[in-house]
Amino acid sequence: MEEQQVCLVIEDDSDIRGLITAVLTRAGFKVLAVGSGAEGKAAAAAAGATLSLITLDLGLPDIDGRDLSLELRKISPAPLLFLTARAEDDDVLAGLAAGAAAYLTKPFLPSTLRETALKLTRVQPGARI
Repeated sequence: MEEQQVCLVIEDDSDIRGLITAVLTRAGFKVLAVGSGAEGKAAAAAAGATLSLITLDLGLPDIDGRDLSLELRKISPAPLLFLTARAEDDDVLAGLAAGAAAYLTKPFLPSTLRETALKLTRVQPGARI
């Protein structure tokens, strides 16, 4: 039996966090959702290698998302999907340089989030979850 993939959602806006959670749950993920960078770092440390994906808002109240992404990289190898309102080319490039596997700007289509999440977590042939 295949294990359910786990996604950590780090988003301070409760409405957006709820939307992301709903989309990813419908896509088959088990979702851990938190509202701050400190909570995200703690959740990533607790979940460890079980994480399949981390979605990260850059505009968190307690830490810049790019700084947090560097800390998360030390904790988990899970792909980082940045979901942010920062849409300038320099923001996208800085996000990718900070370790983002993908970068979606708000507002985003739920179908785009779903497709991107599934693409980033696609299990390679012969790999075990």
